[in-house]
Amino acid sequence: MSQTWSIFSAVTLLLVQLCIGEKSCAIWSSAGRLVQRGTSFKMYCTFHCRCRGSMYSDHPPTLQSHKELNSTTIYFNVVNITKNRTYSCQCNCHPALDPCGLDISTGYLPDPPKNLSCIYKVLNNNSGDVLCTWNRGRDTFLQNSTVLWVRTVSGNHTSEPAQHTVSRDLLSMSFPVLRSVPLIHVWVQARNQLGSAVSSTINYTLSDIATPPTPALGQPKCSSRQCLIQVEQCVRTQHLEIQHKADAEQTWTSYSVQRVQMRTVQDWSISSLEPYTLYHFRARSKFGTGLWSQWSTNLSSWTQEEAPAKELDVWYAEDASDLQFLRVYWKEANISIARGKIIEYTVRVFSPDSGLDNVTNVGSDARNCSVRIRANCEVTVWARNSKGLSPPARIPARHTTAKSSQDVRVTAGDRNVTISWRTPGTAPPLASYVVEWYPEGQKMEELGWVRLGRRDDHAVITGLKPFECYEGAVYVFYEESSVSRTVFSGVSTLESAPKVGPSVQESVEGRTVTLTWTELTRSKRGGCITNYTIYLENSSGHQRRYSAAPSDTVYIIPDLSPGVFSLWMTASTAEGEGPAGLKLKFLIQQESPQSTFIACGVVFLVMSLLVCLFQNSAVKQKFKVFFHCLMFDVVPDPANSKWAKECTQEKGKMNLQLQLSNSGANEEEDDPILVDVEELPGRNSGVSASTNITSQLPPQISQSPGTQPPATQLYPLTTYIKSFSHDSDSSDHTQTSVETTTTVDYISSHGLADMEEEDQEETEEMLCFFPSHNVFIGPTDFGGKLTLDAVKINFCSDFFQNS
Repeated sequence: MSQTWSIFSAVTLLLVQLCIGEKSCAIWSSAGRLVQRGTSFKMYCTFHCRCRGSMYSDHPPTLQSHKELNSTTIYFNVVNITKNRTYSCQCNCHPALDPCGLDISTGYLPDPPKNLSCIYKVLNNNSGDVLCTWNRGRDTFLQNSTVLWVRTVSGNHTSEPAQHTVSRDLLSMSFPVLRSVPLIHVWVQARNQLGSAVSSTINYTLSDIATPPTPALGQPKCSSRQCLIQVEQCVRTQHLEIQHKADAEQTWTSYSVQRVQMRTVQDWSISSLEPYTLYHFRARSKFGTGLWSQWSTNLSSWTQEEAPAKELDVWYAEDASDLQFLRVYWKEANISIARGKIIEYTVRVFSPDSGLDNVTNVGSDARNCSVRIRANCEVTVWARNSKGLSPPARIPARHTTAKSSQDVRVTAGDRNVTISWRTPGTAPPLASYVVEWYPEGQKMEELGWVRLGRRDDHAVITGLKPFECYEGAVYVFYEESSVSRTVFSGVSTLESAPKVGPSVQESVEGRTVTLTWTELTRSKRGGCITNYTIYLENSSGHQRRYSAAPSDTVYIIPDLSPGVFSLWMTASTAEGEGPAGLKLKFLIQQESPQSTFIACGVVFLVMSLLVCLFQNSAVKQKFKVFFHCLMFDVVPDPANSKWAKECTQEKGKMNLQLQLSNSGANEEEDDPILVDVEELPGRNSGVSASTNITSQLPPQISQSPGTQPPATQLYPLTTYIKSFSHDSDSSDHTQTSVETTTTVDYISSHGLADMEEEDQEETEEMLCFFPSHNVFIGPTDFGGKLTLDAVKINFCSDFFQNS
């Protein structure tokens, strides 16, 4: 029972202590609760019970190294405090009591206010407000209060200082002052819990700090070159400044008036403006002394339009698909040239030779137009606004081409390209330059150009797309209306290896494969393509490479061996080779001998059919009619000639006698002339012979007894035989003349008519330009040689007579 009572008494005592909130200690500072930052002091704790106490700082509590002053008090030295802190002490008492703590606030004394300045804002002719501003210095980290003190001086009377309390955290204060007060004295006082500070006193003459109210502007009324502005002021001023600037400009242009104002509302004219330009206006005023007023609110207005002041910058490109069309380009004129909103463009094509006069109007958004041109025509372009047309810009459709003598160089950077050139001293007088450029293959769609003067020697091209390949040309216009052109290509600001490889297709014919591909899209090229590489790999892994020019889209690989091949392509730029395209496979088949046999069999059958058909006399006659020129004439037999018959009077012998001319001929004979003669045997002549007849001096040759009888054709058929004879009446001998009066007698082929009648079934030959045999009767070649001193054979000389 007593133990229970003891526990109840202890709990009751603890609850009473908790309700009362009795502390276990007392804490205080040697400098108080508010101290200036950077000072040092001591914190003390005295405990109410016997225990071992400790001291902490901040949250969460941090144990500090304290010292003991006596058995119940400890202390801690605080050195150079820089921020607000909380200190606490704690002791293990029985029963337990609350710890004690103290918040220390820190800060600075206020600095004396600095840079005190005041202006006098005149509100009307009687009064105004003085506005003063200042700087309070560094932050005190404490709550401050500020008071502005003012003392006015009127004549010999000085008023008592007037106090104007400034709201918290404000650094300015205004107060009313009559315009009759000439002088004021002002100063500022700052206070906080640590103390106060006062600024220096400033004396102001109100006329020196007086500023008039801000002028009010009426809406400007503008023509094309000037604007009329209404300015309204509530007090009289002696100076007025009006400023204006175009919308695209940064600098204001001032228009100042210095005279006594007679009225509060006046109109002012601002001239020397540009047509169709958006201008901004503002104004301010000032008394004879004092300060300028604040600028008025900006007002804006457009000047009116005028007809365009300058011709358009035009250029052209010929349509490669149709040279009768010309595409004319022009640049949008800036506002200073257009002098208004362009409504439309007019393009005129005029030819004095043909009388062509074609006018085309296009919209204001158009930048090019395709026109049909004629020889010696002129293309003219105008821009139109609401006030009229621009001066004409002319393009001769055809120039006299001059020889290009420009040394053009291209220097590419990361963001621009410089095109430079050097003109030799021997060049004709120059008029101007035009440099054009465009993405590769996109001249008609994305043509750009710049026009330069005769003294320029380079052009810097900006705005080029990275990883894009450009080409272009430098045009030189001479004073005599001729023009030269020097092209450049492969220009790029930034490059990379192509992103993909070409997509290739193959076509196999026998042992040859033809490759075709399309150009990479512009976004995949990475710049200017330098070459394509074709990789060919056979089934054994052996690889071959072929290189194609960047302009090629077709490549032929011949003489491939039979087998299976793999093929792929890559594209390269100056930065390296891109990835491979899709790999394809194809087969080169082994040539089959069966196809060759079939072709030979077809040819043999066709030739056999033709030979059989030609055996029919009707077919042969039709062939002679329709293919007259392909047939050969019948070759006359020299054995049937008069000369041959006279020489064969004696059986078995052929006497060849040549009567020498009576003129002094040389006793020595020239070398015999040998002529190859072929014989076309008839259907019944199955025997062929080779005879070599040599005409010598004395001119008599006896035929050997073993030769064939005269009934057999001994000589090959030739088209014609010419005999040389003197102009004598004797025809007994055929002679060779060495004189210039020798005539040529031809042996007519009409003497062969009897022979043709006797053998009508023999092959008839038509005249042709070449001595040959009938194509359907196999010729027999005789190797014998006929020696003729006075006979020569002339082929095809009667072609036109027979035909």
